[in-house]
Amino acid sequence: MQESRKQIIINEITYWKKNRLLPEHYCDFLLALYTEGNGAQEKNKKSQWFKKELLLLLFIPIIMVLFYFTELSLILQLVFAIILILIGIYLIFYFRKTGLLFQIPLIVTALILLFVSVKITLTLFPDTLIVLYTVLGFNCILWLAGGWKFKQLHFTLSGILGIVFLCIFLFSNKFF
Repeated sequence: MQESRKQIIINEITYWKKNRLLPEHYCDFLLALYTEGNGAQEKNKKSQWFKKELLLLLFIPIIMVLFYFTELSLILQLVFAIILILIGIYLIFYFRKTGLLFQIPLIVTALILLFVSVKITLTLFPDTLIVLYTVLGFNCILWLAGGWKFKQLHFTLSGILGIVFLCIFLFSNKFF
């Protein structure tokens, strides 16, 4: 059979499997038949991507070590943080485009942005709490906007709860 026809049939079977038009074990059998036993490699690729996505979680301890346990200058810390944030933003859109789990890079990037903004605020304005509260409110608004844009309920709720807790804290301490 021609390769182009085989690929069309394989694509059709994966469509059936994805949309549950046939039972999964039938689709697995047909995929094994038409791919000559190489149909299981697709699942392997997905598990490899999942492992790579979990490696993104290592960005959080890296940024924590760079910020809180090293004697690097603020500018060097910012350079590392900006690089990690840009990598995270790239991976968010890349994973979303390829249909992979993009929530992990989204969460990691949001946390790194929170750590960076708090570190900068506490370094540049150590005695002014209003600037810290403003930065925290801005992060909550970003989480809220990200939750609406990417249709992620946990980000939307985190943004709303962050703003509510920030307002409660501000008004309970009679800050103003």
